Amino acid sequence: MNAITEQLQAWRAGDRAAFDALLPEVYAELRRIAGRLMQGQSPAHTLQPTALAHEAWFKLAGAQADFADRAHFLAVAARAMRQILVDHARGLAREKRAGGARVSLQLAEGEAMPADERLLLLEAELTVLEASARRSAEVTELHYFGGMSYEEIGTVLGISKATVDRELRFARAWLAARLGPA
Repeated sequence: MNAITEQLQAWRAGDRAAFDALLPEVYAELRRIAGRLMQGQSPAHTLQPTALAHEAWFKLAGAQADFADRAHFLAVAARAMRQILVDHARGLAREKRAGGARVSLQLAEGEAMPADERLLLLEAELTVLEASARRSAEVTELHYFGGMSYEEIGTVLGISKATVDRELRFARAWLAARLGPA
């Protein structure tokens, strides 16, 4: 059992010192994941990696989840970060509509779709994928939103690395067929 797992269990048992020791280790992990998720975003993006990590930490610290181990914590963190990013993108879309801006999925040739709109499309398609291939959607969420390795995903879901790879390949192909080149 690693230090994060021990601290998570002690924290859930009521040990405040474990919470204090956990924060720097877990926050560093959240910050790394947030940085990866925000890579390639415009510097003008209104949600920065530090803010995403903070939001995720507040969600997780207030959660009544009984984290079994580091991998389970990261799985819950992946879901929290996905929700935060989607909520942020929805807020931006509402602001555009309230300001009279027309939101269109039609792009001129060579024009790139804004990241918030791409995220909302991805969220909608992941929701559809969850309905028909739940494990593929879970593997995708853990890998892309949680930054988890194939081994970590396998541990969380109780499947082999080969199965993780197969599920990711299926999800990529399925999403590419639904979303096209966007």
